[in-house]
Amino acid sequence: MAEPFHEAKLGSTPIRDLGLTITGTPLEPLIAVLEREIADAGIARLRPRFYLSTEWGVPTDTVAIAIPFYLARPDLTRLHAERTGHVEGYSRAEILRYLRHEMGHVVDYAYRLHDEREFIHLFGSITQPYVESYRPEPFSRRYVTHLPGWYAQKHPEEDWAETFAVWLTPGRDWRAEYADWPAALAKLEYCDGRVRALGGTDPLSVDDELDEDVGELGYSLDDYYSNLALSDTEPRGLDAALRAIFEDHADLDASTSLPAAKLLEGLELDVVANVYRWTGHFPEQTRALVRHLARRADELGLAYPPVREGKVMLALTTLVTALAMNHVYKGSYLP
Repeated sequence: MAEPFHEAKLGSTPIRDLGLTITGTPLEPLIAVLEREIADAGIARLRPRFYLSTEWGVPTDTVAIAIPFYLARPDLTRLHAERTGHVEGYSRAEILRYLRHEMGHVVDYAYRLHDEREFIHLFGSITQPYVESYRPEPFSRRYVTHLPGWYAQKHPEEDWAETFAVWLTPGRDWRAEYADWPAALAKLEYCDGRVRALGGTDPLSVDDELDEDVGELGYSLDDYYSNLALSDTEPRGLDAALRAIFEDHADLDASTSLPAAKLLEGLELDVVANVYRWTGHFPEQTRALVRHLARRADELGLAYPPVREGKVMLALTTLVTALAMNHVYKGSYLP
């Protein structure tokens, strides 16, 4: 594996020159875990191709699984977290969740399940427009829950991939878990029947053409992150809420207090991930919101006593979650 670049040089180096590969990285044993799960599930003749790219995905009608390049090296993972405030695959368990989801797309494309009448009846037609912005219904019993943001609700293709991922996950008693969710259970039963029936047959498609392979990315990390624009939404009218949180937990001895802005900055990564998981509010939007609150807290000179840090963190997380829910369902943070 290539030696990590000094961070100053890292940003300006073309990504293709970073020497990134899956071999010898923590990704390699996780891919082996997925391959064992596939074999145990009886999907014997379908062998996906794994490669590094800019994001998770499977190019349409292929059996190639793209893994974000920043997961290949710890320094790149840290840099991505710093630049974006969110990492899709921060832990071993989370990377496996994404791998199982992408494997669902591979199975669909390899056997063209989306053309089957029952697939269309249960999941919908994949010819529906695929849009990045969607308004999920949290805890809807028509969909399984796997990736953050109620991702199954985004599009029929994602609904299938999420269903497959739940079905594939070892140790999950999905029949018991979704017993009271008849629509979701019907999708899981379809997945169970079709994959078991097709697993020992040759796939209809084995195209493994790559899209945005890391070895071909001529732009630098700085270029890559500059194109991941931070949302410019800066809601006005939140000063009173911020003041209320910190005044409720003020200390008479101001000399021991810590700056509120630093606390918000430290909360960013966890808040962004959890708000996305449970509200569907996109990470880049939550990141912009948290950073806006941190700037306002700094400008207002807000502070808190260290002994009340836990309570302040809970109050701030609740505030951000409430604002995110408003944004998802009403289109704005405030009326």
